[in-house]
Order: sequence, then C-alpha cells, then structure tokens
Amino acid sequence: MKNRQKQNKSEVNKTMVQSLWDSSKADQLQNGLDQLVYRSNIIGADRRVCNIFGGNTSTKTVVQDFRGRDVEVMYVKGSGSDLGSMKAGNFTGLRMEDIRPLFERESMTDEEMVAYLGHTMIDAKHPRASIETLLHAFLPFKHVDHTHPDAIISLCCADNGKALAKEIYGDRFVWVPYVRPGFTLSKMIAEGVLANPKAELVLMEKHGLVTWGETSEACYAQTIKIINEAEAFIEARVNEERLFGGRKHAALPEEVRRSIASQVMPTIRGAVSDAKKAILSFDDQADVLAFVGGIDSPKLSQVGAACPDHLVHTKVVPLFIDWTPNADDVEGLKAKLAEGVAAYKEQYKAYFERNKNEGDVMFEAAPRVILIPGVGMINTGKSWALSQVSGALYHRAIAVMRGATALGQFVSLSENESYNVEYWPLELYKLSLAPAEAEFSRKVALITGGAGGIGSETARRLVSEGAHVVLADLNLEGAQKVAADINEKYGAHRALAVKMDVTDEAAILSAYAEAILNYGGVDIIVNNAGLATSSPFDQTSLKEWNLNMNVLGTGYFLVAREAFKIMKQQGIGGNMVFIGSKNSVYAGKSASAYSAAKALEAHLARCIAAEGGEFGIRVNTILPDAILQGSAIWNGNWRNERAAAYGIEPDQLEEYYRKRTTLLVNIYPRDIAEGVAFFASSKSDKTTGCMLTIDGGVPAAFTR
Repeated sequence: MKNRQKQNKSEVNKTMVQSLWDSSKADQLQNGLDQLVYRSNIIGADRRVCNIFGGNTSTKTVVQDFRGRDVEVMYVKGSGSDLGSMKAGNFTGLRMEDIRPLFERESMTDEEMVAYLGHTMIDAKHPRASIETLLHAFLPFKHVDHTHPDAIISLCCADNGKALAKEIYGDRFVWVPYVRPGFTLSKMIAEGVLANPKAELVLMEKHGLVTWGETSEACYAQTIKIINEAEAFIEARVNEERLFGGRKHAALPEEVRRSIASQVMPTIRGAVSDAKKAILSFDDQADVLAFVGGIDSPKLSQVGAACPDHLVHTKVVPLFIDWTPNADDVEGLKAKLAEGVAAYKEQYKAYFERNKNEGDVMFEAAPRVILIPGVGMINTGKSWALSQVSGALYHRAIAVMRGATALGQFVSLSENESYNVEYWPLELYKLSLAPAEAEFSRKVALITGGAGGIGSETARRLVSEGAHVVLADLNLEGAQKVAADINEKYGAHRALAVKMDVTDEAAILSAYAEAILNYGGVDIIVNNAGLATSSPFDQTSLKEWNLNMNVLGTGYFLVAREAFKIMKQQGIGGNMVFIGSKNSVYAGKSASAYSAAKALEAHLARCIAAEGGEFGIRVNTILPDAILQGSAIWNGNWRNERAAAYGIEPDQLEEYYRKRTTLLVNIYPRDIAEGVAFFASSKSDKTTGCMLTIDGGVPAAFTR
C-alpha cells in the first residue's frame, strides 16, 4: 500500500506546474513594468497556466507624467496580446485616480467602459486596455494575475466544482458565478474579495483564476501554488483506464494515421473553404489520440467550450467524426468528412440565427477543430499560425475535460452565453488587430527547384503577399536555408522545405503528403526544377537526351499530375505556372535535347489547361531567357557550353545576352517571380493556356 501511495505521489508530481521564476534575471529588472513583462512571459510560457492570447496581468506603480508629477499608474495587458511573447509596448498604462471612482457606479456598459478607459491612458500610443482591466483595478493589490489554468478550469467546469473547491481551499477562496467579463464581473470579484479577509484567490465559474501579491515574485508564486493545489487534488482522483469513459478505439500506427490524414485533408480543405480558403494542420499528440478514442468523447466534445477565451478560435464545439479506424476505409472516411462538414455548417448557421443580435455578421460556418478516432485532430484557420491556435486551445479543452470528468460532470456555458462571447464586439476587436489579408493569403504554393534563384525569389514574392510555400528541391539543405530565411522574416512555418527528385514518383508523392500534412493541400504549383545541357545534335548522347526528357518532361508531368489530383479533390480551383524557356519556341543552337524538352513543357501546360478548365484549374507558362543570377544551371557547365556555342568567353555571356534583347536589359529571378505572381493571382483569373515571354525581347523567340 505504501509503495502504491509513493507511486501515486510520484505521478502527481510529474503533472505539477513548475515555477519558472529566475531570481538572477528578475533581480536585474529595475522598474515595475519590466518585472511585469518578465512575470507575464513566464506565465505564458506554460500553456497549462494560461491560454494562448488569454489571461491578463497587471502591476500598480508610480510614474512621472508629462508634467513631472508623480502619478499612480496601473499597467495592464493590452488587448490582443499574448502573455508568452508580449513586451513592454504591449501594456497599457492607466491613471488609477481616474479609475477608482468607477467602483461606486451601479452599472456600466461595455461601450461606456471602453470609452472611459481611453481617457485614463497615460499615453495615447498604448494599445487598448484589456477587456478585464477593471478586474485588476478594483482589487486593492499591487500585482494581480488572471489566468486560465487547466486544473482550475477543470474545477470551475465541474458540476460540483464549488463544493470541491471548499475541500481544496477551505475559506481561502471567493467563488463568482459565470458572468461575461466587464464592469459587472469586475465589481463582483472585488466585492467578494473585500467581504472575505481570508481570501487568497478567486475562482471564476467556467472561466478561470485570479491571484495577487505584494511583489511580482509573490504574485507569480501564489499563482503556481494555487494551481498545484488543484492539480494534486484532481490527479489523486484520475483513473487513467476510465478517462473519457474508457477506450473505444485504439490509435492507428503513426505511419498509418499520417498516411490517412494526408489522403483526407484535401477533402476537408475543400469542404471548409467554400466561403474563404483555410490552411489546415494535423495533430496526433498522445492526449488527442486518447480523447478521440474515448467512449464518452463524442458526447463530451459537444458539451461546449472549456473556457470563454476558446470560443473565437475553436467555435462552441468541434466536429467529431463517427468513424471506426480502418486503414482500408479511407474513402468511407472522406465521405463522412464531407457529410460532417456540410452538416456542421448548417447547424452553425442555425445557431447563429437563433442567437444573433442586430448588426452581427456571421463568421465562416465551417469547423475549426475536426476530431477523427484513431487518427487525430485537424485544425483550420486563415493561416498556419491560427490553425495552430485552434489546436493549442483544444489541447487545453481536452485537459479540462480530463480533469472535470475525474471530479464530476463536465459543464460549459449555455448556447446563448457562448454566442455572446463568440460575437462580443470587445472580443472581435482583438481580431481586427491582425494585419489585412493580401493577394495570396490562405493559399499554399509548392515550388520545385525552390532552392535556386528563380524558385527562392518566387517563394519570397508569394510569401510577401500572404502565401505559405513549400520549397521542393533535390538540394534539401539549400531549400532549408531559404525556408529558414523566409520564416525568420515572415513568421513561423510560412515556408517548408521538402526533398524532391522530380523524376522519382515515390519522392513526389512523399513531398506532396508532407505539404498536405503541414498545410492541408495546395493551390499554386510552380514547375521550375531544371537543368540544361548543350552539345551539337550529332554529338547528343541518348543519356543526355533522356536526362533532359526525364527532368524537364517527365518531371514536370509527374509534379503537375499529382497537383491536378489534389486540386480536383479540394474542388476549389488552382493555378499551375510552368517555367519554360525562350527555347520552348526558339530552336537553340547546340541545345536540341534541352529545347525539345522545353517545348514539351509548354505544350504539356496547354494540354493540362484544356482539361483543367472545368475544375477551375488554370495553367500558364513563362518563357524566360538567360537568367544567370543565382542559377545553379548557369554556375555549371552550361555557362561554358553556351559561351562556346556563341564563340565568346564565359564572363562575356551576361553582356552578350543583354545586347541581343530589343530592350537592352538583363533578366533577373525577381522578374520571373513577378510573372509567376501575376499568373497565380486574381489579376489573371480569366487567363489559362497562355505563354508569357520575360526575356527582354528576343525577336527570334516572339510567339506567333
């Protein structure tokens, strides 16, 4: 028995939230705002403590105003920020002497509160203050944390949560019933704390935790302590074998579930993208697999959101697919997914109609979270980053349901309460802070030869207007470097590098599967992988001929064919841009194999365009010439071979090519990238089967 108790204690200790406070770092911070930033960042570093984009922190301090007077100021998290990454500029400073009188008011609308708080800011450049600013202001403590810990929300979302809280905290807590954040809730919390001299924390029903301290370190320590008291209480009652009602479906092997996901995600992407396209991500972490395989999970998942903060990103409920895991029934799963998404959208529209307020405009009705037994979770969003947000929040929901069902029954907000958070103007304001969408937002582009001059420049051009890109190249290291540069500039996972040999059908299938698992599908294909050889016709070997045909002919065919299949499965159109050559229409001297293959590409593109029209798939070709900058081809034997063909030195080639153009210009990778962007954009929506020359004007290659 003693050994069992030791084991249980050990297991509980593994789940405890660890303090991240580092005195050697914190003690170097001289002012209250810097310490608040530090405290906020370590709170946000552990999502078990606080949701992504959720929670808020504050500190009350004294600063000098613009006239040099000492003024008591409360710094509080600005709206739309994330505790884990926010900096000093993401906090708002408000004059406490202007805010304190509000406590005497009986009521205050959200609109009145926002307007009033705007007048109390010490700097008009600060962001709008958090929705829950008055919660912090009304409490008579120097430092306040409001968080959404898994363990606390489990307690607050259990039907017997208040009674259990007494077992954990005795008379040290204040319990407040669910009220949407704002003036009323803030006043309720302050009045509850003032009425209980022993209060050390506030439990917000179906919402979260409030803690405080006289120093920033004491406040953080109290937050961690209170969370772990609840965590220990819950873990002592968890029966792993009975979680979520016990296991109904085991997870399929990793390789199998990833294969299934890559096969069905284009179907999902098409189904959820009828109003606006979505980027998808796949998640098969252990907690997800346990949840989707649970006996009670189909019902549990439909109870409602685990926390109000989740609603804008996850909607009220996920789509749970009733499917028995079977690797041989992928087509059956596709059918269930299509039917499920369609039914979900109709149910969401009905939910909106039942609860809408005047002026409300419905979001996309498609699900943000899709759960598949044996396989995992698919998340949707307008970007990869936001699909990750919905996924991160659903991990928290799973943790809450795990804890709440170990304590009692999981309960959530009512339908109308949920709606009034999801469509709450103060919550929607946060979404308005996001950058405006651009031409290629919500679109995925796969570029072969992505490590090269044209490929890398095209990737940067498309990403600059919102695209997510997959850089496919034999040179994986080079593609990874380009992807890393793009991600550093534009944000995490905007670019993905994959290894692809365009002559290897299996490698192409593998690369597309990886692209789908990361983004859900593909909208734009840039067929750009290339090589070039030069030799007189009678000296052209079969090996040289086949090399050109395999890479430039068969390679373009295979890449385009698989893209065509995916685009048809998605059912939302698509674009293919082939990078041909002047030699596609011009008989290059001593380049019969290369020129013939390039001509094949151009005609293949027209053939695909003829078949793709009914599916909204457009295919166009760009004919560049003499792009020496950043080109692996021109840095190899091709430069010497072409120079020899023209009877000049290799270092004279660039000037030679410039002078033979009618515009007397050189052509660079960025010029081709602009052409790709045009063909892939809405500006050419009614153009397909077209060839565009970007060669400075070579009369012999004028199309006719």
